[in-house]
Amino acid sequence: MTENFDRAPGAGRVRNVPADPGLVGNAGENDTKTTLFNQREPLRQPRTTQPFAENNSGTANVLVGGDCRKETRPQQSATVNNASSSRGCNDVDTLIKSSKLSASAPEFVPFGTSPYEDPAYYDDSESYYPEPTLAEMVTDFLGHLSSSPGSFESDVEYMTSILNSWVTTEELLQELVELIYTQSTAIPNFSYTGARLCNYLSHHLTFSPPSGKFRQRLLQRCQKEYEQRDVAVRGDSETQKKFHSFVLFLGELYLHLEIKSGTGPPKKADILLTGLKDLLNSLFSNPVDENLICAVKLLKLTGSVLDDSWKESGKPHMEELIQRIETVLLDATCSRCVYQNVRQMLLKLVELRSSDWGRVRAAAAASNATPDNDPNYFMNEPTFYTEDGTPFTAADPEYAERYQELLERQDFFDDTYGENGNEESDFDDEMDPEIEEAFENFCLESERKRQQ
Repeated sequence: MTENFDRAPGAGRVRNVPADPGLVGNAGENDTKTTLFNQREPLRQPRTTQPFAENNSGTANVLVGGDCRKETRPQQSATVNNASSSRGCNDVDTLIKSSKLSASAPEFVPFGTSPYEDPAYYDDSESYYPEPTLAEMVTDFLGHLSSSPGSFESDVEYMTSILNSWVTTEELLQELVELIYTQSTAIPNFSYTGARLCNYLSHHLTFSPPSGKFRQRLLQRCQKEYEQRDVAVRGDSETQKKFHSFVLFLGELYLHLEIKSGTGPPKKADILLTGLKDLLNSLFSNPVDENLICAVKLLKLTGSVLDDSWKESGKPHMEELIQRIETVLLDATCSRCVYQNVRQMLLKLVELRSSDWGRVRAAAAASNATPDNDPNYFMNEPTFYTEDGTPFTAADPEYAERYQELLERQDFFDDTYGENGNEESDFDDEMDPEIEEAFENFCLESERKRQQ
């Protein structure tokens, strides 16, 4: 019962596989019962072809148990691939040998396009790059002043010398005016530096054609924006923004632009004074938030100068403007349209004008100054403190006497121990009896005053 029993897994279970038609077996008498091994289909060819040397090693594989020899399918495929690769390499070599291409051939340029040309280079100290235009040069310089306004004094003279060599025609002069005006009204916080630059160029730019010098052309450019004031204050937000930038630039220009005369000090441009009054009236004619904010900024910038100029000529223009501001504040219809912070700005402006624009008049002369007429009389006097921390200043009645005692004590200390207090001396460290008594009296009186 156990003679034919095999404990190996799968023992006795033989799968009948059809014989390979190309397989010829050399069998004995018992071939009908069992076979030497079960022949199966070859494995699938891998995606990557095996190396050529490995493929050659198996081309003569002989099947066990047969007289005939046969190559497997993967080996046949590798042989074909190898032959194709060899044939492709031969074709490439043939193509390279027969090619007429050259590395030194001229560049191919498609029809209708111009070939790239390098900028000409000259050995006679000429620049490799093309010379910049006036617009590029002025834009770079204005950008430098915008980022470093503190370098104006040191750089403006050099820049003016370059402009004098450039600006030789009316077209270039007009282009320069337009560039400076655009930069001064387009870049925030550049109106101050732009106005200073305009004043400097109006006196140092040498080119002066009959049609007008730099200052005349600049005022003509401002005249164009000035004439559009009534339309701009009622335009869209972008139009109002550009107009407000122009208004603030014109205020800076009035403060800095000087007109020199043959005799006397330079004067301000009266035409700008009249223009600023008209611009303020236009802003208050449409009291929306943006216009009111611009008017407040302009008056805080130029209010004191405008007020003095109008008072000298006997014109009540500033009083009229303040009345218009008060009307805006009291008008019920306008108050509902104005934000609270804008109303606060207007109130602060009225208060600023009532305090003479925050200006402090000159104090009394030093020879006539007294504690009664000069609040800064004791400003430069030192302040001492007692042991309990009470300040002892020059305003105290006994300050002069006590301060003199301290000075004498300091002189005594310097004479005895030297200026730095480290010189050798034969004196003891004890305080002088008179000085000690004066110091005790000073402390007792200070304590008595504090208790009272």
